Amino acid sequence: MSKKIKLNGVEYDFQEGDTILEVASRNGVRIPTLCYMRGVSPTGSCRMCMVEVEGARNLLPACTTPATDGMSVETDTEKVHKVRRMNLELLIAFGEHDCMLCEANGDCDLQKLAYEYGVETVRIKHDAEPLPIDEDNPFIIRDPRKCVLCGRCVQACNEVQVNGAISFGNRGFEAKIVTMNDRPMLHPESDCVFCGQCVQACPTGALTEKKSKGKGRVFDLQKIRTTCPYCGVGCQLWLHVNRGKVVKVTAVENAEPNQGRLCVKGRFGFDFIYSGERLTTPLIKENGEFREASWDEALDLVASRFKEIIEKHGPDSVAGVSCARSINEDSYNMQKLFRGVFKTNNIDHCART
Repeated sequence: MSKKIKLNGVEYDFQEGDTILEVASRNGVRIPTLCYMRGVSPTGSCRMCMVEVEGARNLLPACTTPATDGMSVETDTEKVHKVRRMNLELLIAFGEHDCMLCEANGDCDLQKLAYEYGVETVRIKHDAEPLPIDEDNPFIIRDPRKCVLCGRCVQACNEVQVNGAISFGNRGFEAKIVTMNDRPMLHPESDCVFCGQCVQACPTGALTEKKSKGKGRVFDLQKIRTTCPYCGVGCQLWLHVNRGKVVKVTAVENAEPNQGRLCVKGRFGFDFIYSGERLTTPLIKENGEFREASWDEALDLVASRFKEIIEKHGPDSVAGVSCARSINEDSYNMQKLFRGVFKTNNIDHCART
């Protein structure tokens, strides 16, 4: 017999081990969250998913409360809204959330929830000295003034990428997210590999990409899906493009094979696209100097030299290395050229670099 739970008066089936939030999400019943991430251990730290459960003395967090047979839950009452508004005030009070200047403006879950629940003023005052912004990292800007201690970055580092580079530190008003022994991420003993998974997980402007700073807000950017060019895994990317230029890269959530994960090269290594050192025309070396040439002249020269070498020394005297940043179809054509035309298996792919 299937087990059933009521959400706002409507019955839904669920499986043993499901939480209220999982049942709600699966059936299109929206419950707001800040700290929740699919696929990692729920923490219940933000308390935004509080719901009314019949028979319970207090409101309960939907992300950590198991669904039980016959349970009746209300997710959209005035009592629930009042508690969520208070929780938002507390989160906003302990920080400096200057949305006008924030890189996450328009893409901040905290901002969206404050707007949704009409939090216009914050009645709680917090006079603690704000922590300094850390901009020493070449890829990531850490602004602890915007951190709400939701813990998503910690889970992304420890449970998604399994690097163990960051964790919670201190207690009470002094609590913050820290690296090993509260050292900079660039410290030689740090376990940070700069994958940027923490940045993608952050629901506020506490962690942002340094390379994309000032190059466009979320409403200025066009998202284009593509495959990472660095190795043969095939990780799925979103290119965030503004005025025809890539300004940021994020991973595609729930897509194979990377499931929202990226390495440092896939996320931050897109500078080469606009490098002034990239060749725009073929070059031929004569008398120790390079000169520009047409494609026809360059290809004719390469073809004639290959023919001479193969005729003199045999097919195995030549070899090819396919570029790691070329598309799969180009690499396929490269190996067909060497195997089918040059009659050699001396072909490799420089994915190791």
